[in-house]
Amino acid sequence: MDKLVSKLVEGCVVLMKNRKLVRTTIGRPSQKREQNKMKDQPEQPIEIIKKHTSQINDVIYKKVLTDDGLVTVIYSNSLVEKMTLQIMVLMPLANHLNQIHQVSEIMDLSKLEEIYFKLISGYTLLYFHQTNLLVGLDTYSAPSRTITNTETESTVIGPQDSFTESLETNISLVKRRIRNPMLKNENRIIGSETNTNISILYIDDIVNKENLETVRSRIDKINYPAFNDISILKQLMEDNPYSPFPQFYLTVRPDSISHYLIDGRIAILMDSSQSAIICPTSFLEMFVSIEDYYNRWTTASLLRFLRFFGFFLTIMITPMYVSTLTFHPEILPYELLLNLQESRAKVPFPPLFEVLFIELIIEVLREAGSRMPAKVGQTIGIVGGIVIGTAAVEAGLISNILIVLVATSALLSFLPPIFLMSNTSRFVRYIFILSAGMFGLMGQMLAFAWLIAHLLRLNSLGTPFMSPIIPRKAGDLKDGIFRFPITFLRNKTGISRSQKK
Repeated sequence: MDKLVSKLVEGCVVLMKNRKLVRTTIGRPSQKREQNKMKDQPEQPIEIIKKHTSQINDVIYKKVLTDDGLVTVIYSNSLVEKMTLQIMVLMPLANHLNQIHQVSEIMDLSKLEEIYFKLISGYTLLYFHQTNLLVGLDTYSAPSRTITNTETESTVIGPQDSFTESLETNISLVKRRIRNPMLKNENRIIGSETNTNISILYIDDIVNKENLETVRSRIDKINYPAFNDISILKQLMEDNPYSPFPQFYLTVRPDSISHYLIDGRIAILMDSSQSAIICPTSFLEMFVSIEDYYNRWTTASLLRFLRFFGFFLTIMITPMYVSTLTFHPEILPYELLLNLQESRAKVPFPPLFEVLFIELIIEVLREAGSRMPAKVGQTIGIVGGIVIGTAAVEAGLISNILIVLVATSALLSFLPPIFLMSNTSRFVRYIFILSAGMFGLMGQMLAFAWLIAHLLRLNSLGTPFMSPIIPRKAGDLKDGIFRFPITFLRNKTGISRSQKK
């Protein structure tokens, strides 16, 4: 019996030794292999996305348990509204998961830059842990301004809506007016830092293909980091960026865009910008308002005549004052000359410095009024102009006749419907003032010759800026300085070089 017990004890001892041997020779290497295998496994996509968005505080990660297992919802809180997220993502995840797969876009996990771009563009990303699948939904719903009346191109007759800063809203305003399947819009992304969306609109069977290719090539060649407004794009696309004259039409009215699209032009819209570009454009069209087509042809012709010749009057009135008093007083009637000499009896400055002084005062009042709140700015502009003008006349710094001329010139500068042309007239007026102060009427004529030569050299998208005057096209003169009755305006204009005439 004792022998049997001793043999059992020896067997247990041997068994324990064998188990220890198994642990030391087999167990430990297997654990090391498992640990190495864990280290060799690639990092999960969700962890990579978290690592690269760790400093973007508005990126939200939300875990949802569905029939397909655990799903992580990733979205930007500032670009996606909660109601949109609830309707488009969370409710289908809980009840109708198939709807998610039908409308979503499968993302390639190896293209991380594309994933990050989608995320900052308002997409919601869904990562399915069980199947290692990443999909994206377009849920962009950032707050935007509602459609309101325009303040810069207001009209009495016609539609009153204007563009907003939303690209989708602006395209819908145009397509609501032109219900034509040939109306195309091509999307582009410009700006190396801002990644701004733009859209090129045209009617495919009307637009000139050469103009369209020129627009595409110029946009593709642009290398600029940031686009906060479409006016920056306009300056980079113009034929002559050093000219003071705008070579493309800039508008905030959808009806203007629709009118020129039907004429065969090309329109460019930009996200986060209210304005739109129309190209090509002529010099005469800078004085054309869309309201001209809503008015009777007699009224429209009168208003166009005032705008066109008002541009040349605003750059000529004060230079004529300088040149006449400095070099050519004999061209004035004797009574008028006596009045001018009497009003300038106390003025110690020559006419050139007198005009430059009051012109700079007008610029200061205009700039200060535009930077202040609306009610305060109007008060400052009116009261400041009256007080400063009256005080300057009483102090003998300027003549009262010059106050009338400068005020008239300032009013005439606001006649063009395009605000950029108003700024151009202000700049050109200083060139004429300096020329008149140095050379009199001869200097004015030299400045005028330079102006005409400069306008003749300008092009808009490769087409002459002074058409239809030079080169002359008789058919387009029906819609030039004078507007013929609407029944005569059925053909497309020559500047658009449209395929349908």
